[in-house]
Amino acid sequence: MTLDSTAHIMSSIGAELAGRLRLVGPDGRRRQPPGEPPALVLVAHGSRDPRALRTVRALMDRVSRTRPGLSVHLGHIEIDEPPLSGTLAALGATDAVLVPLLLSPGHHVKRDIPEMAAASPARARVAAPLGPHPLLVETLYDRLTEAGWPARTDAATRRASAVVLAAAGSRDPDSAAGTRRTARLLADRLGVPVVPAYASAAAPTVPAALRALAARGRHRVAVASCFTAPGRFATQCAEAAPWIASAPLGDHPAMARLVLHRYDRTVAAPGTPTEPALASA
Repeated sequence: MTLDSTAHIMSSIGAELAGRLRLVGPDGRRRQPPGEPPALVLVAHGSRDPRALRTVRALMDRVSRTRPGLSVHLGHIEIDEPPLSGTLAALGATDAVLVPLLLSPGHHVKRDIPEMAAASPARARVAAPLGPHPLLVETLYDRLTEAGWPARTDAATRRASAVVLAAAGSRDPDSAAGTRRTARLLADRLGVPVVPAYASAAAPTVPAALRALAARGRHRVAVASCFTAPGRFATQCAEAAPWIASAPLGDHPAMARLVLHRYDRTVAAPGTPTEPALASA
C-alpha cells in the first residue's frame, strides 16, 4: 500500500470520526444531525396487563413500517418499561414530538406529559391526543364489524340497536367532551345511537348506560372498546356487554396513520416546546 493511499484512508477515518463526535454533546448525549426530523415518541399510559405492552409495541412497529426512516420510540407514564423519562433522557438534546396514545384530552395530556417533557434534556413538544378524530372512528367501526356488527340492517333492527362507547373516564370536562364528540361521529357512521360511558371517574358507567338504553327499547346493544390496548378497564367493559363487544383499538392501520397525523401537525405548527397541542382533526 502506498503512502498516498494510507494517508487517504487515515484522512477518511478522521473525517468520519470527527463527524460522529459532532453528534455528541459535552455531556456525552447524542446531538441531532442537521436536517433530521424530530423523533416520534409514543406515550402510553402503562398497564399491569402484559397484553398492553405487546399491543403498544405492535402499534409502534406499524408506525415505523408506515414511515420508514423516522426515529420512533416508546415511553410510559407509569407501570410499564421504558418510562417516558428514561426514553427522553436517552434521546438527549434532540427534537422530539410526544404523541399521547390517549383518546381524549385530560390530566395526563395537559399536565403529566408536558411536565415530564420539560424536565428532560430533549426539545420536546406534545401532540394532541388521538381523539376525537375520523381515523379513530374508522378504527372503532372496523373493530365493531370484526366483532359481528352487521354491515347492513333494516329499519326495525336499527330501532332496537345502539352502541355504548366505553372509555376510561376522567374528571376533566374536556375529556368527556372529546369522548362525546367521538360518540357523535361513530353514531353518524353507524346510523344508531352511541352513548359514551366510562370505566371510572365519570358517569354514566357502562352498566348504567346499558340499563338506560334497555329502558328506551334498545335491547340489541354493542359495547365499542375505546381503549388503545387490553387491560382491566377494557376487560370489565367488554364483560358487561349484553350482545357483542369490540376489541381494543390496537395496531389497526388507521391508528398508525392517526399517530403520524398528530406528529405531522405538531411538527408543522408553531408552538412552545412541551406545550400540549389542541385536539383537532
